[in-house]
Amino acid sequence: MKRKETREEAVKIAYSMDINKNYDKMGINQYVQHFELTNIDIEYLEKTIGDMIDNLEKIDQYIEENSKDWKITRIAKVDLAVLRISLSEILYNKSIPESVSINEAVEISKKYSKDDSHKFINGLLGSIVRKV
Repeated sequence: MKRKETREEAVKIAYSMDINKNYDKMGINQYVQHFELTNIDIEYLEKTIGDMIDNLEKIDQYIEENSKDWKITRIAKVDLAVLRISLSEILYNKSIPESVSINEAVEISKKYSKDDSHKFINGLLGSIVRKV
């Protein structure tokens, strides 16, 4: 599975963790085994989800501070998962260019979220990158 597809799986894991309020790194392996994902970039998946879990408070703070008058609880769960994975890459994985992380987040949101969500995600991530 290519990085793009693995990134989508990371968003699905982040979404599931948020819905279940269970941010346990063991959930990564359970997810991979349950869906029999044999051809994924497991190193990327573990790093990205691990960084998200380890830095969730800081990532959420970036989201809330830059989402003008929107509390994090008002952001759609899918959009929140996309933002968290993208920020995990932007802030903690310097091998991935910021523009790639933002572009992939926009594409994933077009596929899984509401019609205009990609605009919100693009604007929010752009704002955060400019400040970081």
